[in-house]
Amino acid sequence: MKKPISLALAGWMALSLLAGCGAQPAAAPSQSASAAAPSQQEAADEGFPMTFENDGRTLTISQRPQRVLTLGPNCTELFAALGLSDLVVGRSLVNHSRGPLEEYAQAVEAIPQLNYGSATREAILSSGADFIYALDWEISDTGCNIEEAAQYGMSVYVNEATTLEEQYQEILDLGKIFGVEQAAQAFVDDQRARIQAVQERVAGQEPVDVLVYDSGNDGVFTCSGSNFESLLIGLAGGRNLFDDLTDQQWVTVSYEEVLARDPDVILIHDYDSPSVEEKLAEIAGNPTLAQLDCVKNQRFATITLESVLPGDRMAYAVEQLAAAFYPDLAEG
Repeated sequence: MKKPISLALAGWMALSLLAGCGAQPAAAPSQSASAAAPSQQEAADEGFPMTFENDGRTLTISQRPQRVLTLGPNCTELFAALGLSDLVVGRSLVNHSRGPLEEYAQAVEAIPQLNYGSATREAILSSGADFIYALDWEISDTGCNIEEAAQYGMSVYVNEATTLEEQYQEILDLGKIFGVEQAAQAFVDDQRARIQAVQERVAGQEPVDVLVYDSGNDGVFTCSGSNFESLLIGLAGGRNLFDDLTDQQWVTVSYEEVLARDPDVILIHDYDSPSVEEKLAEIAGNPTLAQLDCVKNQRFATITLESVLPGDRMAYAVEQLAAAFYPDLAEG
């Protein structure tokens, strides 16, 4: 993983009134009737301009976007969940995904790949998009920053949530921008209810100490206490082994420090390369990690990387993690 770590354009067609032999001319609408029935374009633009606080700045959206880039699998799937996939003209970071959830698969897979990996500056600027919803580290690492995108007529909303409430607000903001407020609110309400149900189920259980294993080399590349994944682990009844590290979202810790902290379970990120099987081999072949009881007892869990990024899978991730941490706990 990198460290920090569709195409439906609504066009308007005017219907011509053909005046032929014997044809009756259409009566012109009265002024009051015209005022009472705004055009579709006027309805679509209602409420604009809109302003939002995002990424430490005030973002102004002057009209409903029509061509969207979703830079990150979590960003793409959220647009599908809100019924907005037809507006998405390109997606990135497909290499950090194991594929969309079944209910969104058809919508997501119909969206063209802007780039299989990280979006390039050239691909972004030549896309013709007018709106970008991007992972914070995906937009910053592309070489195309927010200011440059704006010069090409693109508004950028950064996916940067570190709490549930912040991600809920992102969803509600997108709902407002794209005119799907009810769908956005219903989605948020469903997420809240499902997460609450898991918390009630694991209440009273002994917290499970969790080592997040993204990759290994000169140590374990893992998530810190300020990472969104750490929050999800806590909601599922676990505790991130390195929750005391908060300066960066992603950190590399020594094998010796992992051994000293002695996790109960190792949570392995599942994406294209290195594979889960390769990571399991790394762990088993490491003389320090091999001493851990959780390694000897094969206490491993896996989760797809996009599931622990802020987006549409918050409840899904908490449900999956709780099931892995407490396999004997019956669902309520």
